Amino acid sequence: MTKPAQDTTHFGFETVATSDKTGRVRGVFDSVASNYDLMNDLMSGGLHRIWKHYTLERTGLRAGDVALDVACGTGDLAAGMSKQVGDDGLVVMTDINAAMLAEGRRRIINRGIVGNVVMAQSNAECLPFADDTFNCITISFGLRNVTDKPVALRSMARVLKPGGRLLILEFSKPSLGAIQPLYDLHLFKVLPALGKYVAKDADSYQYLAESIRMHPNQQEMLRLMGEAGLEDSRYYNLSGGIVALHVGYKY
Repeated sequence: MTKPAQDTTHFGFETVATSDKTGRVRGVFDSVASNYDLMNDLMSGGLHRIWKHYTLERTGLRAGDVALDVACGTGDLAAGMSKQVGDDGLVVMTDINAAMLAEGRRRIINRGIVGNVVMAQSNAECLPFADDTFNCITISFGLRNVTDKPVALRSMARVLKPGGRLLILEFSKPSLGAIQPLYDLHLFKVLPALGKYVAKDADSYQYLAESIRMHPNQQEMLRLMGEAGLEDSRYYNLSGGIVALHVGYKY
């Protein structure tokens, strides 16, 4: 596929002006926020909970640590990390989308989590935190929606403490070619249909399916992480590579 010029980028399969993508992605998540968890369960058959649990097992967080959940959505990872850091630690939830952040705040409150979780609306490409702040940063199913992924990766690496780690949980390229046709059927037929009949928004889920296809594969992600200054990066394929967890460190 032809690489877009610098003043354009991909919005799913569509080429759009770079300056327009953030607003269009915001519109998608404004639309899906209220049904986000239900749709995640339906789209993944509940597997997203297992993938997130696997991610939480690899945060390396200890009591008193400080963590950041970028593109936090409804706060599944933040909730898990709040238990890991304890009352003396802190988890910051951040999302560029106000509707998603509000939904995340509601879910965190409903879980009874108070005291060690705070929220900030911000863009992953220019995180408003000091250098060397966080022991661990997570971003779950959010990086593919970022306009400039290399800039976002550098931003996250900047605010990591030396010795800290970045965990990127994202859809990726299946490692078993035999499952690709079924995967494509799920992405481009099932997801939009679920969006139409459950969330009443087929277009947003068509974009989300296309954004999965356009996201860098496992090896390309390793390259981007290295260019961002992260070291010893590796990935773990989950569900046959449908999803991959990338882990990189700042030394």
